[in-house]
Amino acid sequence: MATTSFHVLFESASGFALFNVIESDEIGSLLNEVQQGLLDFNRFQRVVKLVTFSPFLSAENALENINAITEHELTSDLKNFLESNLNKGKKASKYTLGVMEPLLATAIQENLQIPCRSDETIRELSRGIRYHLVNFIKPLGSGVLEQAQLGLGHAYSRAKVKFNPGRADNMIIQSIALLDQ
Repeated sequence: MATTSFHVLFESASGFALFNVIESDEIGSLLNEVQQGLLDFNRFQRVVKLVTFSPFLSAENALENINAITEHELTSDLKNFLESNLNKGKKASKYTLGVMEPLLATAIQENLQIPCRSDETIRELSRGIRYHLVNFIKPLGSGVLEQAQLGLGHAYSRAKVKFNPGRADNMIIQSIALLDQ
């Protein structure tokens, strides 16, 4: 049984995180066991380790980065995060970056020449990371992550609705503004 190591990029409402995954050849073939192991943090942390977390500087910064990610574009924040945290030189080719969104993986690969993969295993690992994120990053506990998700969700929705040329959504905009108060 051979083991290899790769990284997984995780984008959250709070910032970017990079995880190292120790993978055996069996992980891809035993997807059901992997899915069951995702729910147990003690088992999951044996396979996935947090390398680094870079929080967004402000709500505006988070919105800018998430908007770019949904458009499959690299922001300067994401580019700097990846360049500063992934190994350079001889070891760089040894590691592959797992990215949940295939088009974002393509953009990273084209712009930064970092080998990327986006498959079912990456999606399952990202699901486990999302489930256990507050265990990996303790300051996000006590409702901080949920508050960031809610705030970013409202800002993202407001930005998308604001650009609606029909402007028939004023009631929605007012409801969101009322919730934000």
